[in-house]
Amino acid sequence: MRFVDEAKIQVRAGKGGHGCLSFRREKFVPRGGPDGGNGGDGGSVYLRADSRLLSLYDFRLKRLYEARNGQPGQGSQCDGKKGEDLVLGLPVGTLVFAEGPEGERLLADLSEPDSLVLAARGGRGGKGNEHFKSSTMRAPRFAQPGEPGEELTLRLELKILADAGLIGLPNAGKSTLISRISAARPKIAAYPFTTLTPNLGVMIDEVDPDKRMVIADIPGLIEGAHAGQGLGHRFLKHVERTRFLVHMLSIEDVDDADPWAGFELVNEELRRFDPVLAERGQVEVINKIDLADAERLEALKARAEADERRIFFISAREAQGLEPLIAELWRLRDELARHEPLLRHQLEETEEDEEFPDIEVIYTRE
Repeated sequence: MRFVDEAKIQVRAGKGGHGCLSFRREKFVPRGGPDGGNGGDGGSVYLRADSRLLSLYDFRLKRLYEARNGQPGQGSQCDGKKGEDLVLGLPVGTLVFAEGPEGERLLADLSEPDSLVLAARGGRGGKGNEHFKSSTMRAPRFAQPGEPGEELTLRLELKILADAGLIGLPNAGKSTLISRISAARPKIAAYPFTTLTPNLGVMIDEVDPDKRMVIADIPGLIEGAHAGQGLGHRFLKHVERTRFLVHMLSIEDVDDADPWAGFELVNEELRRFDPVLAERGQVEVINKIDLADAERLEALKARAEADERRIFFISAREAQGLEPLIAELWRLRDELARHEPLLRHQLEETEEDEEFPDIEVIYTRE
C-alpha cells in the first residue's frame, strides 16, 4: 500500500427532488383538488474516522465523490424518496480543510475513531402543489423546485496518531528497533534513508495482552529538515500527534568530545519546526553499542551520568539492553495516559468559559 498523507478531493451532496404539480382526476370525484407530492431531500456527504485505514492513497485515484439526488414528488400525494447519504472513511488523524473564497478553514479533525462529521449537506426537496392548498387557494398551479446540494473542495492532511515516535539521524537503527519490539517488518539496510515513509508497529504488553502501544518509525532527519532538507518537514508533521518521542542516536555518530551533539541537532530542527514539539517528553537512546569497545562504552555512560542525562544504551540488532527501555516506554505511556483525561477536562472547561510514499500495515505481536 502506498503511503499518501495529502490529497485534494471534491464532494458534492445530492440535489433535492422537485415538487410535483398534479391534480386528482378520478371517476366520480368531481372536485379532486391538488395532490402533488413533495420531492425527496438530497443525500449528504459525511466523513468518518476509520481505524482500519492508514493512508489517503485511494483519494489520489478518485477525486470526485457524490451523494445521491432526491427523487421528485409524484401525484396522489406521493413524496419522492430521499437520496442516499455518502459516508467516506478516512484514516484516524486526518485533518480536513475546506477551500473557499477567503482561503482554507479547518472543517474537521478526525482524531477519534468512528467520529462522524457532516461535510456537505444535501439539498432540500421542493414542496408539491398539495402543500400549498388552503381555503383561499383551492387550486395552486405551482410547485417548488428542489434545492442544489452543497459542493466543497476538501484538502485532506493525514498526521499519524501514535503513542511514541521514533526520531533521530539517518541510519540510527530505528527500523531495527521497531522490528524487535513489535511484529512490524520494515525495510532494514546498512545505509542512510532506508526508511522513506513512516512505519507503524504495535507493541503488546506481555502481562496484559489487551494493553498496546502504537509506535511510529519516522524517517531520519538531518540538519535543515525544518526547511525541507532531506525528507524535510513532510514527515516532521507526523511527530506532532505522538504522546512522546524516542530519540535515537547511533554510537557511530557519537563524537567523544561532544557526545550529545547528534541529539541537539535533531532537537534544534524540532524547535524550528514547532517550539511546542521541542518541549515534548523524550527518551534518549544510543544504539549499536555492539560496535563499541567496553572502555569507550563505560566512558560514555559515565559522561551521561555526570551530565545528568538518562540515556539507554542498547543494541537493537543483538537485542541488548531492550528490557529497561521497553519498561521505560510503558511507564511513560501509562503516565501520560493518566494525565490526558484531566487535561482534556480542563481544556473543555476553558472552552466553555470563553464567549468567543509505502507504509507498513499495523502489525501486532500475539
